Amino acid sequence: MTITTLDTGTPDLLATLEAGVLTLTLNRPEARNAMSRAMNQALQQQLAKAEFDPAVKCIVLTGAGKGFCAGGDVKGMAAAGDGTVGALTIDEAIHLQRSNQRATAGKLFKMPKPTLAALPGPAAGAGLSLALACDMRVMASSAIMTTAFARVGFAGDYGGTYFLTQLVGSAKARELYFLSERVGAEEALRLGLTNWVCAPEDLLAKTREIALRLANGPTVAYRYMKENLNRAMAGEVDDCLDLEATHHIHCGQTEDHREAAQAFVEKREPVFKGR
Repeated sequence: MTITTLDTGTPDLLATLEAGVLTLTLNRPEARNAMSRAMNQALQQQLAKAEFDPAVKCIVLTGAGKGFCAGGDVKGMAAAGDGTVGALTIDEAIHLQRSNQRATAGKLFKMPKPTLAALPGPAAGAGLSLALACDMRVMASSAIMTTAFARVGFAGDYGGTYFLTQLVGSAKARELYFLSERVGAEEALRLGLTNWVCAPEDLLAKTREIALRLANGPTVAYRYMKENLNRAMAGEVDDCLDLEATHHIHCGQTEDHREAAQAFVEKREPVFKGR
């Protein structure tokens, strides 16, 4: 399979495309992949392109080295003396923060394509939020998760309060936010914060296995499946039932459905084409 390296405009984010899988690697290992402005902007641009690129079937978000993402650059905040505003007015800073969050965590969550986070090491603060924004997660057994916000005097950002509450319930989410405890991989698996745990040396292979399976799946059905699941998280049951009915009938008209039905009869694996 041919691997295409994409230009992100910054060394802080690496991007490759292989067999329908877009891999985005947060690349500041010396800072535990803490988010820089350049990284954030490049991530926004790559996700915006991926949403409408027919060559991209699945997105993998991971981190370089031994970490996933430490969240915001706290050392940089300390040096600047202001972690949120800088030269902006309060209103400008709020608008920028909202825009950044929607274009990264929001995009990973709402994009009509499967998203997968691969955690080689710690995911903290906004880094944890980005991981939880993805549809599924795979963790190295040595990786940990932590909200971390209470330790640096922040309330939380990038959707973590929403995603964590949805995954573990309100009481546990409050515990993890208020106390900033470290959650190991096995505990994360028990809580439902990750889907798979594997040995560190197997993380790349396990991630590739899952991503290729998603990339070769029925992309039209995935689009509507993801919308159904997202709406189900907050919607009324009748709204969910009606949306499922619409999407079910639509998917029944696709080539992928007809191919899958024929493959079932012929006792073989279907070959999906995203149509």
